[in-house]
Amino acid sequence: MAMITARRAADTPFAINVEAGKDYWWCACGQSNNQPFCDGSHRGTGMTPVRTEITEAKKVAWCGCKHAAGGSVFCDGSHRKL
Repeated sequence: MAMITARRAADTPFAINVEAGKDYWWCACGQSNNQPFCDGSHRGTGMTPVRTEITEAKKVAWCGCKHAAGGSVFCDGSHRKL
C-alpha cells in the first residue's frame, strides 16, 4: 500500500486541558475523527501516533497542522506559515 503524508487536520492548535500522569496518543497522520488524538485511522498508512506522557495537569496546545518543527506534538506556530 502507498505511504501517505500527514493531512492537515486544522488551521489552529487544539487547546485541551490534560491530566497529570496520563499518556495521550497524538494523531500524526491527520486522519483521525477524534483530533488531536488517535482513533486508529492511520492503519495502512505507514504512520503511527505519538505517545506523549503528561506529568502535570495543564492546558496544552496540540499541533493541528501536523507541521510543527521536529515533528513536535505541540503547536509552535507553524500553521501560520502554511
